[in-house]
Amino acid sequence: MKRAPLISVVMPALNEEANVGPAINNTLKAFDDLDIDGELIVVDDGSTDATGAVVREHMAKDDRVSLRCHDAPRGIGAAFWEGVDHARGPLVCMFPGDNENDPWESLRYIELLDQVDIVIPFVFNRQVRSLFRNGLSFAYRFIINTTFLVNFNYTNGTVIYRADVLKGLPFRSTGFFFQTDILVRLVKQGYLFAEVPYRLELRPEGISKAVTFPSFVRVVKGYLRLVRDTYGGDDAVALRRYVEGSQTARRKGAGGRRVGAERGAKGRP
Repeated sequence: MKRAPLISVVMPALNEEANVGPAINNTLKAFDDLDIDGELIVVDDGSTDATGAVVREHMAKDDRVSLRCHDAPRGIGAAFWEGVDHARGPLVCMFPGDNENDPWESLRYIELLDQVDIVIPFVFNRQVRSLFRNGLSFAYRFIINTTFLVNFNYTNGTVIYRADVLKGLPFRSTGFFFQTDILVRLVKQGYLFAEVPYRLELRPEGISKAVTFPSFVRVVKGYLRLVRDTYGGDDAVALRRYVEGSQTARRKGAGGRRVGAERGAKGRP
């Protein structure tokens, strides 16, 4: 029987035939260089180009690579959750198929997951992005931190999670807001996180799909849903009950590390 990996990397890809191959190669090379037992789950989110064919070529060469396909685009969040549902490792991370992210930069922090539940990278070389993109990121971060009383430096990077905390979430955002949605919900449950610096590369080919009007609309919808679930009505009551139940279960059955993590998270500014 094939041994389960330590980490499952989910790679959403939509029309990334020029970039997904190098992204796969870099991820596998990072596994080797860092001596990490990992698997790479590429999720083709309804591509109309040769993205799927490129991935299959890599699958034939390396059995650590697998492919999941959507008939039509469902969103980067939906692609991420598709990978989570098929992940075999106790840790899960997401690297987009655009090859902007350096896998060495994120995977080198994997040992921190012995102490925390989530590792959140933040970009330290912001000059690689335009002034406009950095301005959007600043405004986005301010709105999120102010609305939900959190203190994140960045929420849209290559976050590494413990798989069990992901699979227990009662709601799954499917658009570009998915990562922020996950982090706010988990932090509100008391899970411990660490923020670490990482370097971002320039996108080699094509343009980002994050800064488009449809993506903006989906982000706004995701934000409003999270506000509603956090602060208003029956959904907020249900969320609070779920959080209270999760914390009680962790105190009873998860051992000293999780109880200590809970205290650490609550003491964070």
